[in-house]
Amino acid sequence: MIITQVKDKASKKAFLNLARTLYKNDKNWVCPLDNDIEAVFDPAKNNFHQDGKCTRWILKDDNGKVIGRVAAFINNKKAYHYEQPTGGMGFFECVNDKKAAFLLFDTAKKWLQDNGMQAMDGPINFGENDNFWGLLVEGFTHPSYGMNYNFPYYRTFFEDYGFKTLYEQITNHLDVNKPFSERFTKIANWVIKKPGYDFRHFEIKKMEKFAADFIEIYNDAWRDFENFVPITQATIAESFKKMKPLMDEKLIWFAYIDDEPASFIIILPDANQMLKPLNGKLDLIGKLKFLYYRWKGVSRMRAIVMGTKQKYQKHGLESAIFIKLKEYVLPLKQYDELELSWVGDFNEKMIAIHAAVGATFGKKHLTMRCTF
Repeated sequence: MIITQVKDKASKKAFLNLARTLYKNDKNWVCPLDNDIEAVFDPAKNNFHQDGKCTRWILKDDNGKVIGRVAAFINNKKAYHYEQPTGGMGFFECVNDKKAAFLLFDTAKKWLQDNGMQAMDGPINFGENDNFWGLLVEGFTHPSYGMNYNFPYYRTFFEDYGFKTLYEQITNHLDVNKPFSERFTKIANWVIKKPGYDFRHFEIKKMEKFAADFIEIYNDAWRDFENFVPITQATIAESFKKMKPLMDEKLIWFAYIDDEPASFIIILPDANQMLKPLNGKLDLIGKLKFLYYRWKGVSRMRAIVMGTKQKYQKHGLESAIFIKLKEYVLPLKQYDELELSWVGDFNEKMIAIHAAVGATFGKKHLTMRCTF
């Protein structure tokens, strides 16, 4: 077997095409856009390169056939927040061959070691954790946009190599047409009517204002979680720009108390229902197909992230936001399901919110670590 660093057009193409080959007979798999993957490795499109670096490889068998791929990266803002310097690995794909898988892991490990790291987390993204993050171990069904999908046998590769679970990533599904409980609805409507409480849906023309409000809420809500690194304006600008083609303004809501940003939820139509026929290619034909399927509409949504400032976390704002969402979504008679993805098993408050709205289990991913 021969492992080669991705450096030229041919190796980039091979890196992208491997997944199409491996999953060609898997009816649930949705090919991520080539553009989305390439953007991760492009310093001009991913601001994480400003404080880190990454590389990637492809693996060929003795006949020259590509049978595996992997990437490794170091985020200097996070690498030194752990007991040992810790890098990351991801974008792993491999045929069902443990020797090949271990060679890919070894390659990522050596590069990280050569750059001063003593552990690697994976499979993760060189970017925010709302995309390309975690190893799927339960719920091998249609993935939402940005959520990792992989073969079940990958878990054995990771565990046998020495990866240990850091935390579980739980994804729950909400039946849009199922009524909320009477108690939930009563509390939510009471919150909505409270003096000084205001609920506003997103407006693209005010994107900078909402981006600033998002940063203020997010950095407050997550500040006490272990190894938290504040989100930056540059990261949010990139994220909002990427989401813009998919946005439905009335699926994104913010709550304010006396005009202070207090809570939010970011929901997008599930782009994967539009992207599946494209097979990862957003060329001219792909763009025309995407526009058609966008016009046709999709039946699923994905809640990418939600958060509430710590001092307002017992004010019922989340329940009120869900009522506002339902008031918009139900009359459309378009959406059937909302995916709440993902929440770490350490986030008891968010898990409780999922339970309160009546969501049921959908998927489980693992974020894992291998210490050298």
